[in-house]
Amino acid sequence: MINSGEEQINDLKNLSKKELVIRAKKFAKKYYVGDGKKFRLKDYSTQPKMTLGPEDKPLVKEALEQGVQALATLQDILYAQDNYSLLVIFQAMDAAGKDGGIKHVMSGINPQGCQVSSFKAPSAEELDHDFLWRCFKRLPERGRIGIFNRSYYEEVLIVKVHEAILKNQKLPPKLITKNIWKQRYEDIRNFEQYLHRNGTVVIKIFLHVSKDEQKQRFIDRIDDPSKNWKFSTGDVKERAYWDQYQEAFEEMIKNTSTKDSPWYVIPADNKSYARIGIASAIISALERMDLEYPQVSAEKVAELQEVKKVLLEMK
Repeated sequence: MINSGEEQINDLKNLSKKELVIRAKKFAKKYYVGDGKKFRLKDYSTQPKMTLGPEDKPLVKEALEQGVQALATLQDILYAQDNYSLLVIFQAMDAAGKDGGIKHVMSGINPQGCQVSSFKAPSAEELDHDFLWRCFKRLPERGRIGIFNRSYYEEVLIVKVHEAILKNQKLPPKLITKNIWKQRYEDIRNFEQYLHRNGTVVIKIFLHVSKDEQKQRFIDRIDDPSKNWKFSTGDVKERAYWDQYQEAFEEMIKNTSTKDSPWYVIPADNKSYARIGIASAIISALERMDLEYPQVSAEKVAELQEVKKVLLEMK
């Protein structure tokens, strides 16, 4: 059974929607960074704050299902209200669980109200624009949730770790200075503040996986024929830069996490637990919007009643 500790999955069982939202906010707060000025990655574990065994899987599954249902309800109101939008950005090392997290957590969402975009190496067209351009054009419309699987943050991650990439981005040479990373952090903060001021709430989720767990997941992908397609030898080559990536993630979060557009650092060594953390962070963001279904005027209500009367009289 789950050991007593800071958290209990049982606490998320059989709750009303209102109670679940309150619990989700409390759950997400444990991994909320907010102002990142004092952030240190070593202060965040890759392991959940509880012990989970095979016998706990049904409880974990039930907790996630409840979270997905609550998320679906909030998304429905967001879509109906059509004022705000939510952008959720996922960043992580390879095999940390981004794809699976998005698939499971967003499984109950109305497809009309959710847009998922994945960003890989930029195309020739994208390199002919600024580094935010390809993401800017995929921002969610009002009333919708946008999911970015990787994002413009790759420009301060893989491009920072492999600076040779930067030299192939067609920037004027005189603009590539020692201050370029500081400038890009500033550009990102300003961009996200701009979005916030225009009704797009931005949250960023870093799935924090350990090097040992990543290794095991790579081996599992090789051993399971149905997962072979997920494996890339390039992913293994990137493990040689593990320490550089960890440093880049820390600097990224330290320089771009704000109260309005926070990072959540979620332990990802246990996939099921990470998915509950993801759902909790998204629920918390939606709850902060004070969402409600649009109210109709008294005249409109009266009109609807007249229409109902006509319908009831019809054969």
